[in-house]
Amino acid sequence: MTFSLFSSLLFLLSAFSTLSHSLTPLSHHHSHSATHNYRDALTKSIIFFEGQRSGKLPSNQRMSWRRDSALFDGSAMNVDLVGGYYDAGDNVKFGFPMAFTTTMLSWSVIEFGGVMKGELQNAREAIRWGTDYLLKATAHPDTIYVQVGDAEKDHACWERPEDMDTPRSVFKVDKNNPGSDVAAETAAALAAASLAFKKTDPAYSKTLVRRAIRVFHFADKYRGSYSNGLKSVVCPFYCSYSGYQDELLWGAAWLHKATKNPMYLNYIKLNGQTLGAADSDNIFGWDNKHVGARILLSKEFLVRKVQSLHDYKGHADNFICSVIPGSSSSRFTPGGLLFKMGDSNMQYVTSTSFILLTYAKYLTKAHVVVNCGGTTVTPKRLRAIAKKQVDYLLGENPLKMSYMVGYGPRYPRRIHHRGSSLPSIGVHPGKIQCSAGFSVMNSESPNPNILVGAVVGGPDLNDGFPDERSDYEQSEPATYINAPLVGSLAYLAHSFGQL
Repeated sequence: MTFSLFSSLLFLLSAFSTLSHSLTPLSHHHSHSATHNYRDALTKSIIFFEGQRSGKLPSNQRMSWRRDSALFDGSAMNVDLVGGYYDAGDNVKFGFPMAFTTTMLSWSVIEFGGVMKGELQNAREAIRWGTDYLLKATAHPDTIYVQVGDAEKDHACWERPEDMDTPRSVFKVDKNNPGSDVAAETAAALAAASLAFKKTDPAYSKTLVRRAIRVFHFADKYRGSYSNGLKSVVCPFYCSYSGYQDELLWGAAWLHKATKNPMYLNYIKLNGQTLGAADSDNIFGWDNKHVGARILLSKEFLVRKVQSLHDYKGHADNFICSVIPGSSSSRFTPGGLLFKMGDSNMQYVTSTSFILLTYAKYLTKAHVVVNCGGTTVTPKRLRAIAKKQVDYLLGENPLKMSYMVGYGPRYPRRIHHRGSSLPSIGVHPGKIQCSAGFSVMNSESPNPNILVGAVVGGPDLNDGFPDERSDYEQSEPATYINAPLVGSLAYLAHSFGQL
C-alpha cells in the first residue's frame, strides 16, 4: 500500500515538473506543449549539409559514411573550385541554388541564431562551407564560376561522389556571357553571410562583404540571365525562369543590410518598380526572390522606420495574405500541407514557414498586424500557421510519416540520392562503375546510408508518398529545402523551451 502511494506521489511530482518545464517558456508564444522534438530536428537539419559536402572533408565530419570527392574541380580551367555542396541527389555543383542555400542558412542564423545555443556553431560551419566555395568561384573580377560537372552525363550514371568519373566541366558567366541572376544571388549570399560572421570572425566578415560589393556591381553592370548564355548546361535543371530582376532587388536589399551604405537604399528606391517589387508572385525559392526581398525591406520600414520603404510592407502583406489558409491563391492538401508544385513541393513549405516566422518577428517588434481583406491576421496566427506546416513535415500528417530522414519512427527509406543508396566506401572500398549503380537505384531495398536530416520533396496533392527511389519529384532531398527550415526549427525549439 505505502509503496503504491509513494510511487503515485513520485509520478505526480514528475508529471508536475515536466508540465511546469514545458510551460514556462511558452507564455508569450504557445499555449500548449510541444508536438515534436524540434531541437533534435534542428540538429539533424544541419548535419544533413555534411552529407552534401564536396571536396576534402574535415576531421570533425559527422556524416562519417561520406569521404573526400571531386578533389580536382576547376583544374580544367586552372582555377581551384574544390569544395562547396552537391545540391541534391546527384554529383553536380550548381552555383545558383548553392548561393541561395547559403543566403537562407545565413538568414536563419541572422534571425534565430541568438536562440540556437549549441547548434549555432554547426550552422555557421554549414554557411562557411558554402561561402568558402563562393569566394573561390568569384576570385576573378567580372567572372563567376557557376557550375562544375556536366549534368546530362552525371545523370546518365548512378555513382557515389567518391567514385565520380563523369566530366567535371566548368562553366562561368562573365562580361560577354552575363548572369545577373546567379551573380546577384551570390552577392546576396556573401552579404548575408558577412552578417552571420560579424561578431565571431570580423576579418572573414569583411572579406565576404567586400566580395559581395564587387560581385553585385558585376551583376548590375552586365545585365542578362545566365540561362541565355548557358541554356544547354543549366536548363532544365536550374533555369532562371523568373528572370534576373528579383535577384538584383534581393541582392541590393542584402547589401543595404550588410553595409548600411545609402547607395543601396537609393538603388532600391530608383529601381524597385522596374525590378518587380510590386509583382504579385506568391512563391519564394531558389528561382524567385521577390518575396524574400519584400520581407527584408519591410523590416527596414517596420523596425528601422525607413519611410521611403513604406510600400514594401504592403507588398509583404500581399504575400502573407496569399498563403493564409482560405485564400484563393494557395492550395493545401487534405492533411493541411501548403501545396505549390508537384516537383519538390517541400522547398516552398520550408521557405514559406521561415518567411511567416520572420515576418511575425518584425510585426511584433513594430506592434502592427496584417490586414487581409478586412480580416486581421496577427503575428501569433502567422506563427501557428508556420508551426502547423513544420509539424506536418515532421509527422503530423495522414501517413504519420516524417519527411525528414532519420527523424521520428517512420521516414523515407529509399531517397533519390546516389551516395545514400549505394554501399559506402567503408563497406565497399572497390569502385562502383557509372551504370552499375542503376540496379540498386531500381531496387526496392532501403538505402544503406542514412542521410540524417535530409528533407525530401514530399507528398503529392493528396498527401500520398510512395517512397520510391526513382521518384525524384517526391523522394529527392535538396540543400535549399533544408536551409530555411534551420531557422524555423531553431525558433520552435526555443519557444517550446527545448533550447
